[in-house]
Amino acid sequence: MDMNASRGAPGGRWIDEWHPDDDEFWKTTGKPIARRNLIWSILAEHLGFSVWLVWSVVATRLPKLGFPYSTDELFSLVAIPGLIGALMRFPYTFAVPRFGGRNWTMVSAALLFIPTTLVAVLVTRPSTPYWLMAAAAGTAGLGGGNFASSMANISFFYPDREKGFALGLNAAGGNIGVSTLQLLIPIVLGMPIFNLYLGKPQGPSHIYLQNAGLFWYPLIALAVLGAARYMNNLTSARSNFKDQLVIAGRKDTWVMAWLYIGTFGSFIGYSAAFPLLLKTQFPEMTVNLAFLGALVGSVARPFGGKLADRIGGARVTLWNFVAMGLATFGVIHFVHVHSFPGFLAAFLVLFVTTGFGNGSTFRMIPVIFRRQHLAAVHGQGAEAERVALATARRESAAVLGFTSAIGACGGFLIPRSFGASIKATGSAEAALLGFLLFYVTCVALTWWFYARRAAASSAPDMLQSLAQGRV
Repeated sequence: MDMNASRGAPGGRWIDEWHPDDDEFWKTTGKPIARRNLIWSILAEHLGFSVWLVWSVVATRLPKLGFPYSTDELFSLVAIPGLIGALMRFPYTFAVPRFGGRNWTMVSAALLFIPTTLVAVLVTRPSTPYWLMAAAAGTAGLGGGNFASSMANISFFYPDREKGFALGLNAAGGNIGVSTLQLLIPIVLGMPIFNLYLGKPQGPSHIYLQNAGLFWYPLIALAVLGAARYMNNLTSARSNFKDQLVIAGRKDTWVMAWLYIGTFGSFIGYSAAFPLLLKTQFPEMTVNLAFLGALVGSVARPFGGKLADRIGGARVTLWNFVAMGLATFGVIHFVHVHSFPGFLAAFLVLFVTTGFGNGSTFRMIPVIFRRQHLAAVHGQGAEAERVALATARRESAAVLGFTSAIGACGGFLIPRSFGASIKATGSAEAALLGFLLFYVTCVALTWWFYARRAAASSAPDMLQSLAQGRV
């Protein structure tokens, strides 16, 4: 085999020369390679999200099959994957620069066989102790880690001017895996799709709950093979742990992490809790509508990134948090008066704002670090600017993964908050009020650090267009 087929030349497994900000390179070489990697990254990430949230569906069926778990314990089963997924995002973020985007996509996709197998086996055994079921739920967090590595990887492939839409599309393709899960799995639970000893229907409803795990097997295999055949590793993305760890000392890393808890943390937390929340707050409703929340939130995400590309991430994020607060207030009102149509409408608006904010906050990160590094070398010449841009790209990728890990904590905090609120008061209102107060802090932080005029005025003249409203 020609060495260029495996290393060096664009299209090889390892690509040494990658210059997406060079217009000629991007048009003739870079764009089709980036698009191909994006497509397979979306598939792998889509499956990661589906597996990550599989317990949001499984937990609602366990009582019917004779599992003696309380409502609070069921919310914990939904929440545990969120916590483990958040923790897994830290090593997953650093895996791409260490092992390569293609290589890690293959590994991370293959790891999804672990949680799917445990689901398939344990849900057929009502005698399973709670601690073991909780441990199995924890392994679903492996799917949550996929997002961090996928976003970090794709950020290297695209030029800064197109990062907002590309990252938004990548994230939306992954996020919508939650909706796919919550729409399809309730359907396939009635189908004996695998003729195995696990294929015996369970409970009085005769459901094949094990299909919640078995259904994903062929798709996971497809993702592994597709990544191996069609994806690439970028030499320019490689860096050691010490180089990436520098982001922990950046103020903006922590501010953006807090904001991302408000956007993505809300999306993943609400997505995990929504099916069980509907059953506990409106038990009279029997139609499966839980998938709608994750669907509209996922679809909204690339539009948030696209609008941020046009008018600025800080501006979009600021007003989006205002809208999130208003939508949350609406949800609280309709829970209080027990109006299902109003509750559903307000919650869907809230889901849309979580997706929109996901796109705009992630758009902010590359621009913030690009601006800072260019400011540091202002007036030092083209070579200094080139090095600064390369450093900014590596740090941005690390921050994308780091903030996604912090933000994913919402996948644990929100279901646990709902569970505690319902256990203490019988209603979700107390938890929702806490979320509303949190969004107020997000509005304040976004305005203070990025949206107000004084926050933009410190940049050099050459960067004012980036700083003023376009962060």
